[in-house]
Amino acid sequence: MKKISAVVSAYNEENRIEKCLSSLKFCDEIVVIDNESTDGTAEIAKKYTSKIFSQKNNPAAIDLLKNLGFEKATNDWILSIDADEEVSKELSEEIQKKLKENISDNINGFWIPRKNFIFGKWIEHSGWYPDLQLRLFRKGKGKFIKKHVHEPIMLEGKSDELKKPIIHRNYDSVDQFVKKIFTYAPNEAEEIINKGYKFSYFDAIGFPLKEFLSRFFARKGYKDGMHGLVLSIFMTLYHFLIFAYIWERNSFKEYDGE
Repeated sequence: MKKISAVVSAYNEENRIEKCLSSLKFCDEIVVIDNESTDGTAEIAKKYTSKIFSQKNNPAAIDLLKNLGFEKATNDWILSIDADEEVSKELSEEIQKKLKENISDNINGFWIPRKNFIFGKWIEHSGWYPDLQLRLFRKGKGKFIKKHVHEPIMLEGKSDELKKPIIHRNYDSVDQFVKKIFTYAPNEAEEIINKGYKFSYFDAIGFPLKEFLSRFFARKGYKDGMHGLVLSIFMTLYHFLIFAYIWERNSFKEYDGE
């Protein structure tokens, strides 16, 4: 079987990183990148690996920070996992089985579904599942190339899909969710502007309305109950904030023609 290196990037994750690292015991190597944590994250990691590397934290480029871990990994395949994620038992078995097979030389990576648990519940609809993530790839064939927080790993070559999920326990409180959307919104606004967006004040309504209709109705957020309603509203707020940051970049102009 081909050997696999798990790469974990973490910042102040002492409450969740142990479950993450424990789920990676099937891997041949665990590499932890500690982004200037000020809690017990690094000490907990030492129980699972000696390969812990520190670097300066940069919240605006959280994905790019993971590239150091990819460089430090020594095995043929890399599994990229965040500290608030766990590899399910079923997924670990599927990965091990897959890497025993004769994988085509054209396949350099695998997309993996992710089950997002928000406020204590698996969000099965609302656009949060299957939430495919490119996380398993050949060393040297994948890396992050943009600061934009929602960009996937850039892969050289073709990819395939696995069926079993990563478990993502990403938001435990309203405060945590709101802080994240305020962190992500300026970055998202910058990305939209860089892609050539032309300012329109109608988007003050259009951005959030389109997001709510997409989340709650088109992607059946109503099936997630109160969780689906609240999360759809939060994502509506997020897209209003994106517009507001774009407006700020346009000097708070009153009309399209200014």
